[in-house]
Amino acid sequence: MANVTKKEIVDTIAKTHQVRSLTAKKIVQAFLDEIIMELSKGNHLEFRDFGVFDVIDRSERDALNPKTLEKIHVPAKRTVKFKMGRMMRQKLNHQD
Repeated sequence: MANVTKKEIVDTIAKTHQVRSLTAKKIVQAFLDEIIMELSKGNHLEFRDFGVFDVIDRSERDALNPKTLEKIHVPAKRTVKFKMGRMMRQKLNHQD
């Protein structure tokens, strides 16, 4: 399993669509920035066949430090939940 970076994705898009790397980088970054902006507003993002991003609120809780077994307080926070779409599920499970 490989570790793919944003730069590698940008280079692939630039080569595939015959655009400059700088142009592809700006588009990819603008797309990622927009996703972050919409999620920070609490919006639900749906990309058909790819997946759905939802913001969920986690309530505060008490937990245990596994090393010291000391009780620690974990504050409430927001996080992102991703549910993959049909096409991604098929590709990951090799059901082409």
